[in-house]
Amino acid sequence: MKSYNVAIIGATGMVGQRFSLLLANHPWFHVTALAASPASAGKAYRDAVAGRWAMTSPIPEKLADMVVLDAEKDIDKIASLVDFVFCAVNMKKEEIKALEEKYAKAEIPVISNNSAHRFTPDVPMIIPEINPEHAEVIAAQRKRLGTKRGFIAVKSNCSLQSYVPALHPLMKYGVSKVAVSTYQAISGAGKTFDRMPEILDNIIPYIGGEEEKSEREPLKIWGRVENGQIVTTNSPVITAQCLRVPVSDGHTAAVFVSFDKKPSKEEILQAWADFSGEPQKLHLPSAPKQFLHYFEENDRPQAKLDRMLENGMAVSVGRLREDILFDYKFVCLSHNTLRGAAGGAVLMAELLAAKGYLD
Repeated sequence: MKSYNVAIIGATGMVGQRFSLLLANHPWFHVTALAASPASAGKAYRDAVAGRWAMTSPIPEKLADMVVLDAEKDIDKIASLVDFVFCAVNMKKEEIKALEEKYAKAEIPVISNNSAHRFTPDVPMIIPEINPEHAEVIAAQRKRLGTKRGFIAVKSNCSLQSYVPALHPLMKYGVSKVAVSTYQAISGAGKTFDRMPEILDNIIPYIGGEEEKSEREPLKIWGRVENGQIVTTNSPVITAQCLRVPVSDGHTAAVFVSFDKKPSKEEILQAWADFSGEPQKLHLPSAPKQFLHYFEENDRPQAKLDRMLENGMAVSVGRLREDILFDYKFVCLSHNTLRGAAGGAVLMAELLAAKGYLD
């Protein structure tokens, strides 16, 4: 595979920091630019994140002295330095939409962790193992934008990346109804325990916008490309509740599901064990060897024990059993800033690179 020069836009935030760690020694992608807000621009990266570095690993040495550019004012300079960008900015939705389109129109592909373009009809929202074919819509998006190389591709919200992968292999049985409660780590809010004292000894039963994303985004992921846009599906019906819990990393989901044609427990377990996707077939660098891991123990998966499974890129499942209201219930776990954020975006970029979209 060829090498690509990349930039991290929004490099000083928590997801941007995670990008910096994931890309520091990536075999295909080499960071040649960092960008953030005007408050950070002009500073060395180590100075820009001083006092707010939230990762347990130190700042990558090869990035520490890199001067941070202005994410908005330095687009032309960034365009001269990179082949594509990862975007994880903290701005208003309309500002993010405009910024990402500016990069795309400057002929820079944008791999976005942001939610702004998730429901733009010709922007693919890809979980690489589930809907890689949605990349086909990029041709129509380029036509709309008037670009040859530039486009925007987004990853889905971290809240649904624990349970949608577990439901996907079961869609052949006609998943009809899903109820899910997610128990979400504080890193999803860009926080550490030092910065979120109100979460200690507490659960907060509301996360703005998360429930709507958890209910709507899977329907686009399971949709189809038609006439240059992604048409969302109408089923299954999903209802969600999202709670913030005192966990550093790892989103847990309690899932209840009903089917048109109820499978046996053995059929479900076999479907999970057998499931793999394009990332596994292509042996992409960030892909887990086994995407879905099922635990037989009644007290698994646990965030503290299992979130780093396969470098935080696998999804853990457990406690499958029949239910008196739905057909089955089970518990899922994924690492929200790895599989659910930066890691999922890097894997999506690897997929798009392997398919030629970044050339």
